[in-house]
Amino acid sequence: MNTLPIAASLLLVTAALAAQAEPPGDSPNRLVRDGVAIEFEAVPLGSDGVLTEGMFADIRLRLSDATTGQPLSGQTPGAWLDQALPEAQVGQCKMRIGTYLKGVLSARALVDLNSYYLVVMNKDSALTVIDPITSVGGITSTLSRIPLKRPPMDWVASEDDRLLYVSMPSAGEVAVVDTSEFKVVASLDAGAEPVRVALQPDGRYLWVGNNARRGERGGVTVIDTRSRETVASLATGDGHHEIAFSADSRHAFISNREAGGVSVVDIASLKKLADIPTGPSPLSLAVSALSGALYVSDGQAGTLTVIDARSLKVRKVIEAGKGLGPLRFTQDGRFGLALNSLEDRVLVVDAGSDEIVQRGEVTAEPYQLVFTRDYAYVRGLASPKVSMINLESLGAGKQLIIQGFEAGPAAPKLAGDLPIADGLAQARDEGAVFVVNPVDNTTYFYMEGMNAPMTGYLNRGHSSRAARVVDRSMREVEPGLYSSRVKLPAPGEFDLAVALNQPNIAHCFRTEVKANPVLAAQRDRPRVEFLLDQGRVTLGEPAKARFRVVQGAAGEPRAGVGDLRVRYFRAPASRSAEVAAVEVEKGVYEAPLQLDQAGAYYLHVGSVSLAMPFGSQPYASLRAVPAQATP
Repeated sequence: MNTLPIAASLLLVTAALAAQAEPPGDSPNRLVRDGVAIEFEAVPLGSDGVLTEGMFADIRLRLSDATTGQPLSGQTPGAWLDQALPEAQVGQCKMRIGTYLKGVLSARALVDLNSYYLVVMNKDSALTVIDPITSVGGITSTLSRIPLKRPPMDWVASEDDRLLYVSMPSAGEVAVVDTSEFKVVASLDAGAEPVRVALQPDGRYLWVGNNARRGERGGVTVIDTRSRETVASLATGDGHHEIAFSADSRHAFISNREAGGVSVVDIASLKKLADIPTGPSPLSLAVSALSGALYVSDGQAGTLTVIDARSLKVRKVIEAGKGLGPLRFTQDGRFGLALNSLEDRVLVVDAGSDEIVQRGEVTAEPYQLVFTRDYAYVRGLASPKVSMINLESLGAGKQLIIQGFEAGPAAPKLAGDLPIADGLAQARDEGAVFVVNPVDNTTYFYMEGMNAPMTGYLNRGHSSRAARVVDRSMREVEPGLYSSRVKLPAPGEFDLAVALNQPNIAHCFRTEVKANPVLAAQRDRPRVEFLLDQGRVTLGEPAKARFRVVQGAAGEPRAGVGDLRVRYFRAPASRSAEVAAVEVEKGVYEAPLQLDQAGAYYLHVGSVSLAMPFGSQPYASLRAVPAQATP
């Protein structure tokens, strides 16, 4: 069950809705009330100029002073696109908005323009875009898929979330994805083996780490984000490169894992200033704006090297223990959290004293760390458990508070082929995160205060590896003009419900969306829905693949299919097995499975008579475990 919070500022209008009258506007797309003029426009993308199901459109609201025409900036309009009410119920638009604001699960809008999208990095050459709120066609939350030239490894977004830069090591390029249209708009030459990507604080340059094998000379490629041209290729050292920046975009710091140090680049001149030894294997970099220093963790030496960001001198070396890896600072720069994958621990560094002030046990083999407003989330390679560190408990003399929850059935490392991009992402709401489990191919949504994830999003047809959030709520694109790009979910008449809190205004504008014949034909094709009671089975016990075949927009069961077959194999790579499926009830089919080894298995359904080749339908995953490991 999906549920995501609505912006708190919009709740201020709820009390005023019931008593508010709704006088007619000057036109169907213009409303004047309480000295404010609101103009609505839905602009389709594409040459046909028609709002069409499954296509993108810009939803625009222009707010101005009704008397002077002066644009009204700094507003936070709430907007929802939903199927139109019957003419006799038009006056109930106010009540409808009130329901949206209260978050009633049974009465959510088809498109919530106060929300965001989830972008999932796949193992193959594609990204998947998921709308966490809207169920497109009543079948899936998948909004779009973005094909890439080669498999992705890392990504970084522009400050406004409008562009996403995705590294593709085997292509030697970085893909530029426009998140307004969810398509690749450019492929940038990024040198040999581009892996880590980072944007400096002012957004001017994109820095790409070019990995090098031992004995080769690696470094970074610097790309101007305006011209999208390479402006520098700098040799820094062997191995993998992590990248960090001073807060003023004056210096770039590049670690050289095999060379055993950090290179410092002057960003203005794009010249290397220094190579600073930090230990034999620098693994992570983090800058604290509060202390004005760069912190370098070395897993082999077990040290944290503190480098003054201005003088570029080593300020201190902190002994922390072998196995040290990922390192990040809280938003205020006060505390750094360093993960030790050998000891399954987190170390808390006080930037004021450059001392380790706390240690705590976290999930097994911790390797990723992200922050929300109140917590740090730690993902482990060897456990499905995610550890939560209460940020209020950080500091000398305090008891470190660590909680946790399970995100999926198995440890991420069992999936293999993981990118360096984070498998955790903060939701737009500051009190929630998304967590990818690559084994069951599901991204889980967890809200703080819950005992377990509230819901999960299956990435049908692809293998999830990492995730990030793209904020697509209405933004002020010019003074008084607020816009959001949406994918139109269905044909028919729609109401755009709009709410303002200063002054209190609630109104519905009407628009029409035409049917898309291509999507209608797709809905008429048979499709597979797996019916697995649980994602875990015990070795030695009978196992079955159970699924339903449905057809049409209403999902009518398709009975009597005699050539359905199930093909399955154990990840990461093994010889596939194939077995016939038999109908056990109308439209429901089963096939026996022989899972003779522990591991994750992937299941595909095919049928010649239904023109359904293997791999054309959503797949399912099962995890086979020894009897003693079953909970």
